[in-house]
Amino acid sequence: MHTVTETTTVAYAGGAAAHSAAGAERLFPDSELVALGTFVEVVRAVTAGDVDVGVLPIESSLAGPVAETHDLLWDGSLAIVAETSIPITHLLVAKERIAPAEIRVLRSHPVALEQCRGLISRLAGVETIATATTAAAAAQVASSTERGEAAISSERAAELYGLTVIEPDVGDHPEAFTRFVAVAPSMRVDGLGREDWRVAFSFVTDHRPAALFHAIEPFAAHGIDLRQLVSRPIPQSPFTYRFDAILAGHPCDPVTRTALQEVRHRTRTVKVFGSYPAGT
Repeated sequence: MHTVTETTTVAYAGGAAAHSAAGAERLFPDSELVALGTFVEVVRAVTAGDVDVGVLPIESSLAGPVAETHDLLWDGSLAIVAETSIPITHLLVAKERIAPAEIRVLRSHPVALEQCRGLISRLAGVETIATATTAAAAAQVASSTERGEAAISSERAAELYGLTVIEPDVGDHPEAFTRFVAVAPSMRVDGLGREDWRVAFSFVTDHRPAALFHAIEPFAAHGIDLRQLVSRPIPQSPFTYRFDAILAGHPCDPVTRTALQEVRHRTRTVKVFGSYPAGT
């Protein structure tokens, strides 16, 4: 069982300017933060025991699920042990002040690019380049010698890399949030009796009419709130899908446990990979 209060080292993707750094600081304010290059490196570090936990973005309030994080949880053996949400403001930045019409290359994380469609449509003919994090995009622009390169990044990234803000808020919507999760080698089983608890799990159904309805019907029957349901392709089996879900409840609660057992009997595979208090 993982004990969050014992956490001392926390890995996240990106440098000190990354949104994930802010998420890690909020979840574990008194811990040592370890910056790594990619989401995969974070998962590897936690799995190998090099750090206690890792922090990854898992959902955008605008762009939806972060596919890479969902897939890493499905493919690996880690469990979600905590979550939090932070507001995200996207800035258009460059090494020096240039007119938006001069921008030829725009770098950022795919989720940030997805959240700034309006900006991209205004930058006619701009080449968008995906980066591992928004902080990485800022770093690449800062080190580039080519004029006309810009990034979508955070304010902290712009300040850290000495970039100029071309436009202060280029997101498609005035309020955007990203949900971050902490992942650890083992699942939490404390918190029984709390009303604000979550269980994250995945399942694969048979291919037959009403298979999905049949799979999740036990939650309705037992009065359990299914908070999220996301479909993801299974690469090893073309054109088949799994479902990643979050329910309100505790895995040791008798009602929740019974419902999950019924789901197991109605599906091909069920994998529980998270037990944690609902974040703010």
